[in-house]
Amino acid sequence: MKQIIVLATRNKGKTREFAELLNHPSVEIRNLDDFGPIPEVIEDGVTFDDNAYKKAAFTARILGYPAMADDSGLCVDALDGEPGVYSARYAGENASDAENVKKMLAAVKGEKNRNAAFKCVISIAIPQGVALTYEGECKGLIIDEPAGNNGFGYDPVFFYPELNKTFAQLTVEEKGRVSHRGKALKEVAREMDKIIKWIEFNTPDIERVGCQGEKS
Repeated sequence: MKQIIVLATRNKGKTREFAELLNHPSVEIRNLDDFGPIPEVIEDGVTFDDNAYKKAAFTARILGYPAMADDSGLCVDALDGEPGVYSARYAGENASDAENVKKMLAAVKGEKNRNAAFKCVISIAIPQGVALTYEGECKGLIIDEPAGNNGFGYDPVFFYPELNKTFAQLTVEEKGRVSHRGKALKEVAREMDKIIKWIEFNTPDIERVGCQGEKS
């Protein structure tokens, strides 16, 4: 019987990306759409680790299955690490990608130090609250004008010197090999056998919430 791990998201694209990179014969990746409605998690942590753990632990506790969540963002040296955990809402709670990028570029205007890094933390939690943590980082430079039509968020202004392109100019495959999330997921994939044993050792036989469409 496969070990179900719930990805704490309803984003189909992210679910597909995680499932492909974490392809394992003994693991089945589900997401929140496979279950009934559950309360939203407020991401009010001060670090990526805080938010990733909060989402994973809450989901695991509510559903009774091991859960996985990630939190990531852009950290700019000249801005003392901002936008950081506020990357998705840097220009406001409902800001668009373009608005966030515009505010960030205005903030770094005139700065000589353009060093920046995308950072990602992945948390894998069991219902009892214990969790494993994996991290990934990708360093690059902030450029003045957006370039490229792929990706999302700050990708068009994040220049990756090793490939001489912005993240928005990379293919999905290229980005997956070098990105912060890709690196963290590869580390999880390498240790999946150990993770499964850790889950089995730390999780007692408890009643779990069934997936939608799952036969009893």
